[in-house]
Amino acid sequence: MSTPTAGGPTVFDPHTLPADDNVNAYTFCVELKGSQWFLQKGKMIAYYGQIEFNGIGHGRFDRLMRTSFHSPLHASDWVVAEGSGKMLLADRAFDVNSFDLEEGNLTIRAGNLLAYQPTLALKQSIVPGFLTLIGTGKFVAASNGPVVFMEPPIRVDPQALVGWADCPSPCHHYDHGYMAGVLGGLRAMTGVGGASGEEHQFEFVGAGTVLLQSTERLMAEQAVGAVGGGAGQNAGVPGGGGHGGSQGSVPRMPGQLGDLQRRFGL
Repeated sequence: MSTPTAGGPTVFDPHTLPADDNVNAYTFCVELKGSQWFLQKGKMIAYYGQIEFNGIGHGRFDRLMRTSFHSPLHASDWVVAEGSGKMLLADRAFDVNSFDLEEGNLTIRAGNLLAYQPTLALKQSIVPGFLTLIGTGKFVAASNGPVVFMEPPIRVDPQALVGWADCPSPCHHYDHGYMAGVLGGLRAMTGVGGASGEEHQFEFVGAGTVLLQSTERLMAEQAVGAVGGGAGQNAGVPGGGGHGGSQGSVPRMPGQLGDLQRRFGL
């Protein structure tokens, strides 16, 4: 049972954990009822119940792969979770939130996507480092700080970009002063010094929604323990640790060009 002690933390059990909702601002709970989810390796921190984890490409999941996973470059980073129970997802104390996509099209930075239902189809984006979810279903994503939803036309710092929904892929925009200046020329030729969001942006036009995290620092890529498509671990230890999410009503993304709403109780 959920037991708030005087001055202490709330203690959860399988019955009091939320179902498909946030436990706190950094942890999301997925409930499996004989069902399946695609899960990025390293994002499960604990689970109750009978849940198995199998690598992408496992023989009996061949049909599931044909309909729901079309990103061979990222296949070694994902597993299929199936069974019955409650599974806690988190990512290094980043904000973690769930979203509902309804007959929509959303492209998201690959490192930010933690899990999604097989009713959605995942495809390789034409933009390097991004994945596209198509269809209807729920997915869970992390961000470095709260997400802000913006309407195009807009230019954004590439480091702050989480993804975009129902609008064309962005093009590059370079500030004229940066391009014409000596420092910009040296950076263009040598790559030394990099570029800031004031010098180089992604430009979005057309109808849709752009998702920005509230910092210009990317979530660093994190190596996971298993490599390749072998069977994943199956060690459920109920308990601690947390990473990202927020409570409130489920955000919805209705329609082909539907609007997104974030799940921070706003």
